[in-house]
Amino acid sequence: MQRIIFRIPMSFALAVAGFSQVAAPTAALTWQQTEERFRANNLTLLAGVVTIAEARAQEISAFLRPNPDMTFGWDQLTPFTGNPYRPVSQSYLYWNFSYLHERQHKRELRLASAKNTTSIATAAQADLERNLMFNLRDAFVRVLQAKAIVALTKDSLDYYDRVLTINHDRFSAGGIARVDYQRLELQRLQYLSDLQTAQVNLRTAKIDLLQLLNDRTPVDRFDVTENFDYAEPSLNAEDLRTDAVNNRPDLKEAQQTLEKAKTDHQLAVANGSTDPTFGFDASHQPTPLNTYVGFNVSIPLRIFDKNQGEKLRTSLDVGHAQQLLDATQIAALHDVDSAAATLESTLILLRPYKEKYLQEADEIRSTIRYSYEHGAASLLDFLDAQNQYRATRLSYLNLVGAYFSAANQLNFAVGHEVIR
Repeated sequence: MQRIIFRIPMSFALAVAGFSQVAAPTAALTWQQTEERFRANNLTLLAGVVTIAEARAQEISAFLRPNPDMTFGWDQLTPFTGNPYRPVSQSYLYWNFSYLHERQHKRELRLASAKNTTSIATAAQADLERNLMFNLRDAFVRVLQAKAIVALTKDSLDYYDRVLTINHDRFSAGGIARVDYQRLELQRLQYLSDLQTAQVNLRTAKIDLLQLLNDRTPVDRFDVTENFDYAEPSLNAEDLRTDAVNNRPDLKEAQQTLEKAKTDHQLAVANGSTDPTFGFDASHQPTPLNTYVGFNVSIPLRIFDKNQGEKLRTSLDVGHAQQLLDATQIAALHDVDSAAATLESTLILLRPYKEKYLQEADEIRSTIRYSYEHGAASLLDFLDAQNQYRATRLSYLNLVGAYFSAANQLNFAVGHEVIR
């Protein structure tokens, strides 16, 4: 009986230890680790890689030569005429070999068109990654921002609880009225509500990030880490515009589309040319002994050019692709200018916060609290100073989040990461 009683606490202790090990949070992911996991696990991105492989497979088919034709025959069988007992006496065997010769570099142009298709697929995959990376960074920043707000609300609640403890002692000693202490207690609900809202927002942001990563880790065990603060970027507007023109994958896709349109027009012109078919034939007739060989060339007569429509269509497609390229370039430069302006506007608002507003809010809160506890300030002054401090810190965190969002938008507009 004693052994049974001893085993129960031991089993309970082992179960609790095992549960704590299972529920322990995993190591927080940095931005670089998040990128690596995203590229390895995101199903949309992995499916796009298959598209490139399919396009490369088409290059093999495009460069194939025409297959030759070979014909075998047995002619002049006489089962109903002549000697019915020798129906094959006058028959003979023959065979024919022919090959279509493609002119005007049709095969090379088909290969060039297929390679252009592969280049378009590669650029489209890069642009898909650019769009998904924008969403990933946005979700990552939202998690960091939500974590910072949760930390702020916890700190504010802890600070307010310490104030409540002090004022409870003052109330017990008769230093403040009951109604003032009750108003302080009621104000705590606002801080508790802010904490619960921040925790819900953090959980939602983590769920969005996990979906992009195709990660089934429980939300409570998933976390990310990076420094959530801004640093003055060193950027040049003209360099950003040049980078966008050189690096945007959608621009490269538009350029490759234009090249493919030009190649397809050349192929349409080449397909309008005639291709001769060279033939060789031979036959052997045993009675009387007669063996011969022959050569022939078959040339289609181009009385009607049946490729005129395709020539016109591909010619128009070249102009269409050129217009799309110009429009994409204009949109890229507009995106860069707009993102840079948004970033600069956010920095203008952030700088005074870091230089003086945060410090001033902290000093005001400390001063008013000291004055209130010593009877030199009213309860309303204390509550107002506390709310101002919380609002100032929250505004700063929201501006930092806006800064990272603007930086993400600028990276998206340029086509590569210029601000981490």
